[in-house]
Amino acid sequence: MESHSSSSSSSLSMLFFPFLAQGHILPMLDMAKLFAIRGVEATVLTTPANAALLQPSIDRANRSLLRHPMRLRLVPFPSDTGLPEGCENLSSIPSQEMPALVTKFSHAFARLRGPFEWVLRELLPVDCVVTDMFLPWTYDVAAELGVPRLVFHGTNFFSLCVTDSLGRHSPLESLPAEAETLVIPGLPHRIEMLRSQIGDLGELAEVFREIAVSESKSYGVVVNSFYELEPDYARHYREVVGRRAWHVGPVALCNRDVADKSGRGCDAATVGRNDCPKWLDGKSAGSVLYVCFGSMCDLSAAQLREMALGLEASGHPFVWALRDGGDGWVPDGFEERIEGRGLVVRGWAPQILILNHPSVGGFMTHCGWNSCLEGVSAGLPLATFPLYADQFYNERLMVDVLKIGVSTGVKYCTMNPEERGLVGAATIKDVADELMGSGEEARERRRRARELGEMARRAVEKGGSSYEDMGSLIQELMDKKNARS
Repeated sequence: MESHSSSSSSSLSMLFFPFLAQGHILPMLDMAKLFAIRGVEATVLTTPANAALLQPSIDRANRSLLRHPMRLRLVPFPSDTGLPEGCENLSSIPSQEMPALVTKFSHAFARLRGPFEWVLRELLPVDCVVTDMFLPWTYDVAAELGVPRLVFHGTNFFSLCVTDSLGRHSPLESLPAEAETLVIPGLPHRIEMLRSQIGDLGELAEVFREIAVSESKSYGVVVNSFYELEPDYARHYREVVGRRAWHVGPVALCNRDVADKSGRGCDAATVGRNDCPKWLDGKSAGSVLYVCFGSMCDLSAAQLREMALGLEASGHPFVWALRDGGDGWVPDGFEERIEGRGLVVRGWAPQILILNHPSVGGFMTHCGWNSCLEGVSAGLPLATFPLYADQFYNERLMVDVLKIGVSTGVKYCTMNPEERGLVGAATIKDVADELMGSGEEARERRRRARELGEMARRAVEKGGSSYEDMGSLIQELMDKKNARS
């Protein structure tokens, strides 16, 4: 990725406003950096409690060859929201509380309409805003000021197409009561899922209705994906769903230096406290399984115990990054038995650095899109363990379409870890063995994963599909700006 651009983009100004969760903040920050690298004046908007996650990365970017320094602007988070005291990021709360708190977050964010409008007026002329899907009201503010709004969903074309199909065709309504599976209609591939894997929006239904309405009126959608990964679904989304969309990813590949990779997703005080890279240096190439379920996903104590026993039984070296869980689940003698072969990391881990370490040969993931795409970019096959939201759709993309995934067979889409049922230790062991094995299927899976990793890296280089699509978007916005002046 080059750090300079044509003069035609040098005066374009864009504001980026992410939802307050790690999986939304980090890719939008990376996206802002990519636009800044192309000469755009990029400003990121957030609240004070999240500034520490963003400022170090912005400072590192500004020390590089950016033509225009990136800026961070803060607006106060509303008080009296019904959220836990000091809670300004969804990644800090238990996932079983997520449905109610996402709604409260959405209501709290709506109260930022005035501050958001004030920031826009202060920064004017702003030529475009990129705002999260969970901030549908930003369309109205931007439209009042004549500023184009781009939507960021944080997922891929495939999942967007599945969501559209479920809404457009309503297959669940006509599904016989006794049917356990359904085929998602109208897609380029035959995608079959369990009824229980399609989540019920429940109290979030109204939020998603507002999201759909605002998206239909917005200028378009920016997608953290690349054309070669899902060409059928990039075309389907544009031609059948009918949305204007630009693929600009994998955005995390803007983090090239060790400092960027090791510091992504944590504050400055946390960098360097994790010894994963040093531990991995002592393992043979491709031998280690990395296990992580993201910043917002919890497993029950019983599931953590089964996971521990399965990883132990597999015999493969592993790094297991845990969000939480306490100690009640730890099998007797587990830590002693895995000493030297397994590393359990409690809290934050430098995921991009780990995935790209030569000793890592596979990734067991909850199938959040950021993790999936980071695994793809590293050229790794995936063991899929989805929990809720679009994660089950992402699993189907990895397993059925791209054929780089091995499913653990999770059946129930729910944020409540106690309602999922257990994936037993024997299954965990079998999936780890299949993913990390030396048989023909495993070798072919790794070959496809490596090819996709190479495609991902080429996509963001000069002349690549995402590089060119971002350039087209910048030029279009410049033309629109010049037409107004």
